[in-house]
Amino acid sequence: MSIRENYEQWLKDFADDQETVRELEAIGNDEKEMEDRFYTELSFGTAGMRGVLGAGMNRMNKYNVRRATKGLAGYLLENPEEAKRGVVIAYDSRRCSAEFAKDTALVLCAEGVPAFLFDALRPVPVLSYAVRHLNAKAGVVITASHNPPQYNGYKVYGEDGAQVGPETAEGITRVIRSTKYTDCVLMNEQEALDKGLLKIIGNKEVDDDYIAQVKTLSINPELLRTEGSKLHIVYTPLHGSGNVPVRQLLKEIGLTNVAVVKEQEMPDPNFSTIKVPNPEDPGAYELAFRLAAQVDANVIFATDPDCDRLGVAVKDGQGEWHLLSGNQIGCVLLHYILSSLKKAGKLPKNGAAVKSIVSTSLANRICESFGISIYETLTGFKYIGEKIQQFMDKGDHTFLFGFEESYGFLSSTFVRDKDGVNASLLVSEVACACMAEGITFYDRIQEIFREYGYYANSVVSTTLPGKDGLTRMKEIMSTLRAQPPKEIAGLKVTAVRDYLKGIRTENGQETPTGLPVSDVLYFELEKGNWVCVRPSGTEPKIKLYINANAAEKAEADALSEALSEASKKLMG
Repeated sequence: MSIRENYEQWLKDFADDQETVRELEAIGNDEKEMEDRFYTELSFGTAGMRGVLGAGMNRMNKYNVRRATKGLAGYLLENPEEAKRGVVIAYDSRRCSAEFAKDTALVLCAEGVPAFLFDALRPVPVLSYAVRHLNAKAGVVITASHNPPQYNGYKVYGEDGAQVGPETAEGITRVIRSTKYTDCVLMNEQEALDKGLLKIIGNKEVDDDYIAQVKTLSINPELLRTEGSKLHIVYTPLHGSGNVPVRQLLKEIGLTNVAVVKEQEMPDPNFSTIKVPNPEDPGAYELAFRLAAQVDANVIFATDPDCDRLGVAVKDGQGEWHLLSGNQIGCVLLHYILSSLKKAGKLPKNGAAVKSIVSTSLANRICESFGISIYETLTGFKYIGEKIQQFMDKGDHTFLFGFEESYGFLSSTFVRDKDGVNASLLVSEVACACMAEGITFYDRIQEIFREYGYYANSVVSTTLPGKDGLTRMKEIMSTLRAQPPKEIAGLKVTAVRDYLKGIRTENGQETPTGLPVSDVLYFELEKGNWVCVRPSGTEPKIKLYINANAAEKAEADALSEALSEASKKLMG
């Protein structure tokens, strides 16, 4: 069907929905807007669906949510006995999240698949835990993570508590494509409750068990008891779902000096105090820094709306604040876990850490120094979750820690996605360990750099929105694939990893990458530096990841800047 025909079909199919009809009629003479909404369907991949809210095939709305859910139900019902285990559903504070979550539950019930629906917003890690805790077959979270307020999304989890992998996503997509929007039916809510298909998860059924499990991840609980009273934390949930569990966790481990940014404490779908609810954005900390000055805080925590990411700011010895990168946080936590376990004589010989390919190579150096294996995965925490399951199935490694540069951290196996609550515990403990030594958290980072070398990592994003943007992204990747650079910023390209082809090429010799197929190019450079080019799976962007290292900070920073500028030119 043409764009216009798709548009007319929606007007016909949803003629009884006055709000949708009004929105569509308002764009009837705007060809560009109509094209953007109807040139394609909102794609469903390993990250589920994510998009701008609005009417249309290429927008997040109740009709796309219902269709995706019917597709999920159909996929699960290919094994009816397993489907009886049901699906757990959580949601965050975004626009329409609660409505989309209820629609998800009632479509599942109409298809005969039990639905476990949380009674209020919950973080991603609680959903991941609940899938395993309740022995459900799958999970769904309605969230767009750290995207701007006009976005929402739909993430699907497997029975292991990790986001579904490519094979499952393809299976669900296959059913979605054979499903008409008008085929999606909601069961009456009371009928679903009466039949036992809809089960509401209350305040204490999962949450307390989850918090109790997170507390077991403490490496040295004694540190929290002896130093915790000296630690002054400012916490902002950025209007999201972390407010209750993060504060409960901190309170139960004995950290009572926690000041919460009141203006950002309660759910707000407009995220009215910030431009974007992203703890990677320095602008998200403006109110937190103001409160930190009032209460003389040592550390600031910020979680995103679905509380799977944790951002951290710390003071140096001169009282200046530093917003840490995800790589810095990940490496400090990794070093703390390994060094503490070694000191206690508890470091397992088969211990392993996992990180994404775009995260800092400093982690590799740290693991090497402790004799610990480190595995790399594609971007997406689901791949770290898969690795954890492989370790447990084979019994060949003990999972110790996993992280991504985008503020995602995990040290448990009972959750299979990044966990901002888990990370809050670990960062608090490291802060207490530093106080016990008479140093700052920032000092610890500098100690690690002095021992292993300075690593400067950065991400450069090129935004390419709309239909033309998608075409341009494909052109850029195709050109780089056909004509890879021989040098970047004066550094020779020593090898090229093409994850779409699954091949690493060095001196004309090809070897398998060993990772799943993905549209990613990775240029290995001299002296352990690298540049990775990756189209975002959730936003209309191409991202350039830069890893530069040197003996001195100034040299590493200068090299990172040079690589960033040279890499931008690769975008044409």
